[in-house]
Amino acid sequence: MYQLENYVMGEWVKGAGNGQTLFHAITGEPIAEASTKGIDFAGALHFARTVGNPALRKMTFHERGQMLKALALHLRNHLPKFYAISYQTGATKADSWIDIEGGIGNLFSYASLRRKFPDTPFCLDGESHLLGKQQTFMGHHLLIPKEGVAIHINAFNFPVWGMLEKIAVNILAGVPAIVKPATATSFLTEAVTKEIIQSGILPVGALQLLCGSAGDMLNHVTSQDVVTFTGSAHTGLMLKSHPTILAENVPFNMEADSLNAMVLGEDVEPGSAEWDIFIKEVRKEMTIKCGQKCTAVRRIFVPENKIEAVQQAIGKALAQTTIGNPLNEQVRMGSLAGETQRTEVKTQVQKLLASSQLIYGSLDSVEVIDADAMKGAFLSPLLLLNDNPFGSSEVHEVEAFGPVATLMPYKGTESAVALTKMGKGSLCSSIITNDTKIATEFVLGAGTYNGRILVLNAACAKESTGHGSPLPLLVHGGPGRAGGGEEMGGIRGVKHYMQRVAVQGSPDMITAISGVYQQGATGKEDVVHPFRKHFEEIQVGDTLITGKRTITESDINQFANLSWDHFYAHTDATSLEGTLFEQRVAHGYFVMSAAAGLFVDGSKKGPVLLNYGLDELRFTKPVYPGATIHVRFTCKEKINQLKRDENDVAKGIVKWHVEIWDNANEMVAIATILTMVKKLNQSE
Repeated sequence: MYQLENYVMGEWVKGAGNGQTLFHAITGEPIAEASTKGIDFAGALHFARTVGNPALRKMTFHERGQMLKALALHLRNHLPKFYAISYQTGATKADSWIDIEGGIGNLFSYASLRRKFPDTPFCLDGESHLLGKQQTFMGHHLLIPKEGVAIHINAFNFPVWGMLEKIAVNILAGVPAIVKPATATSFLTEAVTKEIIQSGILPVGALQLLCGSAGDMLNHVTSQDVVTFTGSAHTGLMLKSHPTILAENVPFNMEADSLNAMVLGEDVEPGSAEWDIFIKEVRKEMTIKCGQKCTAVRRIFVPENKIEAVQQAIGKALAQTTIGNPLNEQVRMGSLAGETQRTEVKTQVQKLLASSQLIYGSLDSVEVIDADAMKGAFLSPLLLLNDNPFGSSEVHEVEAFGPVATLMPYKGTESAVALTKMGKGSLCSSIITNDTKIATEFVLGAGTYNGRILVLNAACAKESTGHGSPLPLLVHGGPGRAGGGEEMGGIRGVKHYMQRVAVQGSPDMITAISGVYQQGATGKEDVVHPFRKHFEEIQVGDTLITGKRTITESDINQFANLSWDHFYAHTDATSLEGTLFEQRVAHGYFVMSAAAGLFVDGSKKGPVLLNYGLDELRFTKPVYPGATIHVRFTCKEKINQLKRDENDVAKGIVKWHVEIWDNANEMVAIATILTMVKKLNQSE
């Protein structure tokens, strides 16, 4: 029998002795063994910290992002192989698409997110803070990649997505990973990891894989490591309470299975678009991945006067779901991941039946296509009804991790909110409504007990990714029972793998450390105008002190006529009583335009290709006729851009700090402008 391999310390190795037998979810036949016996877990962690971590830390965000993009493109070339193996987990093609291509999509998303970071290995976080009146002492927050390793302990239901959605984040942050997938479906994770390693895209030590037990690995973690866990709340609590994790204050991110809810708004009537959306969403959540999703709907709350109609509609929809061999094109729902999982689901359903009744499906039989219902881990969709949700505890505490959900009545949105909260914390909940008041009341009421809330109606249904689909740029996690953690979340997720340190010093010192110009730092004036320099020639801190221009009433009149901005403060001196202005005031946008006339050198064609944008513009003092302004124009930051193709112009974005001063030596406006600047070396 095939024995899965572990990728540890740069080598593929098999565990010693007999391991855990893994079974084909459709046929029930044994397909592989998995073992980590004999693995040096302390050595694996040391290898990640001393080999993988330094390699990633010295790369910039942009380089790490490009690496993720290359990895995603490479994995797409092997989709047929992954789909063929995924079938053995009981997944249909649609299920596998979510797992495999959804995971690859996360790589693409985080590759694109690199543009939100500077082209450096670290970054500034938030705004700077002046700490002295003379502007010689300031503070800023810096984010630096941790020096440890991300340890991902994943669940069985998404063997690909579970790995890729997590490593995309830690690799962009500059931290290596050790992935320990759930053993039952680790054969698919192994296949994907082998393609990743064979590609040579990631530096050595950036990724390691353990197919089997985690052994004593958690005994060797340090405060620089990050542990993430996806699975049951019971197991998560046990790991989170590990003595070494507590003693070392190791960051621990838990995403636990939760009793997610779906609410049908009181405004939704049978036959309406929202009604049909609701029924379709319930069926999808119960049957996709055979209900084996941490985000799947377990509790369905319906207005009490619509319970019977909903029961009939859901039953009819579930009856149209064909079950069986996923290779058959007629099949829409496959099997559970294995016999162990089927036994567990049945046990949990029996607990639910203590206070609920089964209104659709059977615990003992299921009709399947092209398969043996007993040999494969098949189970009928099971819809339960609980008439007294406020008086029952099981329905809010027991989760059957399969195609199982319970229908319950409610009266009033306040009641729906209270019932949702009885799950003690969920990854996500949904409300189907077209009433903004109902939606607002539910979101604000239930928001504290949910990591994500979907408000679904006909306006967004076509583009909606659905109740159970976490998105890379949004936080995936939830409070309480759901684990209290956060995954993904775009920039937020990356910060989990970085150390935030407050740095204090002079503006010159913070500029030098961060590589980003800080207001008040000493500029570097040059006889060459900054717009005459190519991207490589511009240095952070390069400063231009412009000539001066006096603002006149004629300027204000002409700008008003040109822009059609005839706001009274610009054009009517008799209307200023009781206002903030002493006399007619120049338009702020005219002041900015006049400043551009002072700092732009456009006498002849140069390296500046175009004005790319304007950020953070603030007007700090009124400019009246007779005021004379000048500009201090300083390079704040440089952002490298890669060529899209061989015909593209090699270029980068330069951020300029713009300060506009008047003749009283007081600042009247401040802004950041961006220019696209051509590179001297067009081969890059």
